[in-house]
Amino acid sequence: MEFTFTELFWLLLIYSFIGWVIEAVVGTIKNRRFTNRGFSTGPFCLVYGVAAVLMTVTLSELMTRPVFQFIGCGILATIVEWITGKSLELVNRRKWWDYSNKKWNFDGYICFQYTLLWAVLGIITLRYGNVFFLFLYNLMPELLRMILVWSLTGYLALDFAVSLVAVLHLRHNTGSVREGHPANRFIAGISRASLSLIGFVERRMTRAYPVIEERTEEILKEGKFAEGCGFYKLFWLFLIGAFLGDIVETIFCRITAGVWMSRSSLVWGPFSIVWGIAIALATALLYKDRDKPDRHIFFIGAFLGGAYEYICSVFTEIVFGQVFWDYSKIPFNLGGRINLLYCFFWGIAAVVWIKGLYPHFSRWIEKIPKIAGYIATWILVVFMAADILISSAALIRYSDRAGGPAADSGWEQIIDTNFDDQKMEQIYPNAKAR
Repeated sequence: MEFTFTELFWLLLIYSFIGWVIEAVVGTIKNRRFTNRGFSTGPFCLVYGVAAVLMTVTLSELMTRPVFQFIGCGILATIVEWITGKSLELVNRRKWWDYSNKKWNFDGYICFQYTLLWAVLGIITLRYGNVFFLFLYNLMPELLRMILVWSLTGYLALDFAVSLVAVLHLRHNTGSVREGHPANRFIAGISRASLSLIGFVERRMTRAYPVIEERTEEILKEGKFAEGCGFYKLFWLFLIGAFLGDIVETIFCRITAGVWMSRSSLVWGPFSIVWGIAIALATALLYKDRDKPDRHIFFIGAFLGGAYEYICSVFTEIVFGQVFWDYSKIPFNLGGRINLLYCFFWGIAAVVWIKGLYPHFSRWIEKIPKIAGYIATWILVVFMAADILISSAALIRYSDRAGGPAADSGWEQIIDTNFDDQKMEQIYPNAKAR
């Protein structure tokens, strides 16, 4: 089943609201007073909405395989919850919730009981909730639903932005931001009127999650270029991972298939975006766990890698109309998108990366002179953004040209002239229309 972007945003809003109601009821009962939980101040809890939409997009095709759908819902939503918790900890350096006192918990952010609950809620969402809420959506006149969805989406985006500033302000006040850090300069530039709004959001957050207000004595000094695990470090790791991933896959294909073939995701340069994003995400999410046992890193890598590869497969098929890999002939596969063997490879790769390779790459990146590093980073950001944009346009036209209408706009004609079918087959030899 295919969904429009407006329908997906409608479901995001609906399930975020339902999640907020659930969290508010649970928090109110637990604290014996009304508690507005969640990152956003308004009646939306995004982790529920994001999880529901990801399930809808990636797992709807498993309607005829309910057991796999149940397992997939539990795993996918649990990963979303874990990533949300780790991301909030990266921003605020505090755990916003902690399940360490529950049996079968992992990292204090997830536990088996809630994974089962997520799985049940996911099945209800996919088999009953989506049908009902899309029925309500289609009852509304088109103009009304467009105004409703996009106005609420705009409000949600603004609410999220204000909440993020409030978290940065809290982090600034608790002394866990580097001296000279851009967040300090940003906070200093906030007007008095804005601070009153931010203060309201902060008070709401600290009532719901008192731990995030605790002060730390750690004052981080501004040091080397890309020190720690911030934007500059992650961007360079993304770039290096994308390049090395392309090289590794190219050599692997040469050894196993006996041919040299392009494994690049982009039309300019040997870059595999899937690998680059995977390296950056793995580093951001596992950075604080790098001293934990290998088995801890392995299981996180296997689960995250499998879910990540599955989502990438669905995303590229929906957006570009192309299938870039198919594991249907490999045992223990799921829809040809992932398989158990490669999930193990993801786990092994996570251990090798975090324990062995990351420390070396981190030191090398930090040796780049500061000014040269900042300039080079933003030049490369612009180049990669342009490369991704042109590559996306070329893939869309590559798919549309297969039995579709001729190019009728300027950008389509430019793309067709520079990236015809012969060139696209050279860059993406394994791509095929679904």
